Formats: sequence, C-alpha cells, structure tokens
Amino acid sequence: MHGSRVENAALIDALLQPATLDESVECLVCPPFVYLSEVGRQLAGTPIALGAQNLCAEGPGAFTGEVAASMLVDVGCRYVLVGHSERRVIYGENDALVARKFAMAQSRGLTPVLCVGEQLAERDGGQTEAVVARQLDAVLALSGVASLANAVVAYEPVWAIGTGRTATPEQAQQVHAFIRGRVAALDASIAARLRVLYGGSCKAGNAAELFSMPDVDGGLIGGASLKAEEFLAIWSAAAEV
Repeated sequence: MHGSRVENAALIDALLQPATLDESVECLVCPPFVYLSEVGRQLAGTPIALGAQNLCAEGPGAFTGEVAASMLVDVGCRYVLVGHSERRVIYGENDALVARKFAMAQSRGLTPVLCVGEQLAERDGGQTEAVVARQLDAVLALSGVASLANAVVAYEPVWAIGTGRTATPEQAQQVHAFIRGRVAALDASIAARLRVLYGGSCKAGNAAELFSMPDVDGGLIGGASLKAEEFLAIWSAAAEV
C-alpha cells in the first residue's frame, strides 16, 4: 500500500529508460487497485507487464469493496498475486480461499503468482516443508498440476521479512528445490518450466547471489521495488544469470 499518482509516474518513467531496460528479463509491476488503469496506460507498448496485488474469489456481483478478476483483465492486467504473506497473516486468507482465488484468476485468463512460505515459529519448528507443501497442495487439489503450466510460484520466507534475519541463498535454494520436486513428482515437464521466484527481502545487494541458485528463477520484490535505482540493479542481476 504505497505510491501516489506522481510517485508512480516518476518510478515507471525511471524504469523505462532505454539505457537501463534489459528486455531479456520478464518484468511486471503490481500497483494498488486505484492506480492500475493509470499505470497500465503508462506501460502500454513497453516490456513491463501489469499485475494486481489481489482479487476476489467470486465473480462480479454483490461483494462490496472487492475487485473481480474480469475487472483486472478489463484494465489490462496480465498477472495477479494470490496468497501473499500479508493477505494470509494479516487478513486471515486460508489455503482454501487462496486456491479459489488462483482458480478464478486462471478462469479469466490471468496468470496467478502463487505466494507460499512459512512464518518464524514454523521455520524454527522445522515445519518449512510441511507448510509450503500444504499451501501448494491446496492449489493442486483444486486446479491440478496442469494449472501450474500457466502460473508462477513465489517463495516468501515470512521470517526473513522485517525480522532482522535473512535467508541465505542456500536456504532459498533448498525450499525452491523442494517446491520444484513436489511438482515434478506429478509432472516433470511442468516442474522444469515452472518459474519459482524468491520473495524474502530480495534487494540489489543479494539479488545476483540468489539468482545464481539453480532453482531460483527471479524475485518477488518488496521494498526495493519502490526505488528505481535499486529495482533496476535487481533487474540487471537477473539479466546476467
């Protein structure tokens, strides 16, 4: 929940400088709902795709305050985040609801970015794989493994976001490999093509090392995405892998 019309325009302008734009890297931005149309117009005809931060699991109708998948498509979104850690932790979205949002996004032609990850107590309790498996399996049970051919998975170690603790590239790789392996047990081809992003305080200083891990395909960038110079440095790190 950041940004303003002025700040957004300046940020996107900075990202679109030809000298810094490497089109070999897939990139999307996910502004708050109220700015989607405006940012979408600014991104038209550029290599940067538009995504939303959330959606309703229901279709259009009497759901005051919610935003339907069809509405996101209507304003130019191609992607949408589902199950972000803040939605799960702060707003109580459970695995079943996240799975329904994932299915709704795909039914309207959006590519869902499925966020999974464990909290600090779960990490310390050795429950990382069990938590990630549970979150992933809820989607697989509802939509099937074939759905991941048109989806992205993002691993968010919640314990490494704003806690003073940092996930090492090796720790990230371990969980990413677990995710890919769990999918591979159902369909090796889909697993090999699945993009698994890292979302635990990825920034310019650690991006290159994280992206060098064999199962880390990119980043889900938080605070660093609000600073053009920082975000472009991460973009450059991705281009060099």
